Amino acid sequence: MPSLRQLAAVALCLTVTGCGASVEKTSSPASGAVTITNCGKKVTYDHVPERVVTNDVGITELMFALGLEDRMAGFAMPDDKGDLTNVPWKDGYRKVKWLSKDQLTKENVLDARADLVFAGWNYGFREDSGFTPDALAKIGVPSYILTESCRNGRTDTSRGIMPPLDALYTDLTNLGKLFGVEQRAATLIASFKKEIAQVKAPAKRPRVFLYDSGQDAPFTSGRYAAPDQIISAAGGENVTHDVDDSWTTVGWETVVARDPDVIVICDYGNVSAEQKRQFLLSYAPLRNVSAVRNKRIFVLDYVDLVESPRNPSAIARLAAYLNTVS
Repeated sequence: MPSLRQLAAVALCLTVTGCGASVEKTSSPASGAVTITNCGKKVTYDHVPERVVTNDVGITELMFALGLEDRMAGFAMPDDKGDLTNVPWKDGYRKVKWLSKDQLTKENVLDARADLVFAGWNYGFREDSGFTPDALAKIGVPSYILTESCRNGRTDTSRGIMPPLDALYTDLTNLGKLFGVEQRAATLIASFKKEIAQVKAPAKRPRVFLYDSGQDAPFTSGRYAAPDQIISAAGGENVTHDVDDSWTTVGWETVVARDPDVIVICDYGNVSAEQKRQFLLSYAPLRNVSAVRNKRIFVLDYVDLVESPRNPSAIARLAAYLNTVS
């Protein structure tokens, strides 16, 4: 009998290109130069990239979902982001070089002879190490910034300029234009919208809290990270929707006061989902929270919960669970 993960992979494969179906061939724009809007700024690329390097699993799979493995020189990704053997894009993982099991650096970008870095703020780009789009531009390497991670100017680090699914569709549209696969991108977006439209939401919207990590204070999702719209599209209400940021930290007192009916765990890293579950169930301040009292805790993988082509499937799976608890 196939596992739930295998069944989910098959379901995903049926909704995306790149799973053995014939797809549109890449083509270069006649002028050679392409202008798109990225994080609110017009950016012109003087040629279609041929040696793209990507950072992290969600960003890498956006390229794979568009069938752009042949335009990639490699990716960086920790090996704690889940089993990749049954994902719809396993051929992409086999074909493209795994440059680093940490993060991209200037050194591995130059070693790969990259002509584009596709990453995001806190998804590879970071000020503390000097790995930024501006720094890469100084060594002649252009960048594309993941839209979910765009800085919004509210603080020095806050991120998010549009609803998360809009960010996903924006990036697919931009990548389609940049690589000459606009029809492929449009077809993929249409399939995602259809899949989400078919989700059966519960009659009553449960309050949901996304728990990523942290014991002193929880790391969670504001309105601009993917979990916010995954939760709402699945028929729930993100209890931190009012936070004008993407991934961020709140206080446990906020969680207690908003009394979620369900907690969704983001599964990745050295602390297992089961360890996170046991912590939540045993943490004294949460003892009277409805989700803890009723042990209503659901697990999604990291890649389900960052901007990625797995977001629609995550919505469907979460909706199925919410229908059992409403």
